[in-house]
Amino acid sequence: MGILPNNTGRASTTKQVGDAAEDEALLYLQQQGLRLISRNYRTPGRGGGEIDLIMRALDGTLVFVEVRRRKSSAYGGAAASVGRTKQRRVVLAAQHYLLNLRSLPPCRFDVIEVMPEGCHWLRAAFDAA
Repeated sequence: MGILPNNTGRASTTKQVGDAAEDEALLYLQQQGLRLISRNYRTPGRGGGEIDLIMRALDGTLVFVEVRRRKSSAYGGAAASVGRTKQRRVVLAAQHYLLNLRSLPPCRFDVIEVMPEGCHWLRAAFDAA
């Protein structure tokens, strides 16, 4: 795990930085009216997937959210870093999560970019196909 500098002069781990980005994204989404269902949902076993945030939109849609932190939008920004492999893992984790529900709600996959200037919300950033 990498060590990154922070504003306090102490080092932050990559996990701490990621957790802080998730906290910021969660607060942003809650301010937009979404409700937290689950955080850091993981499938069992190796090679499974993880979903940073599972949220419920006002219209009942279940929103699977990938959070990406970036210092700038260079190189395509955070959304560009959610490649096919990551998308596939998130979709597999979502399918696993949905197995536990009695009925299937409408679903979508969003990406939240957390940057120094704030959050950028990409709704329906990718499909399950």
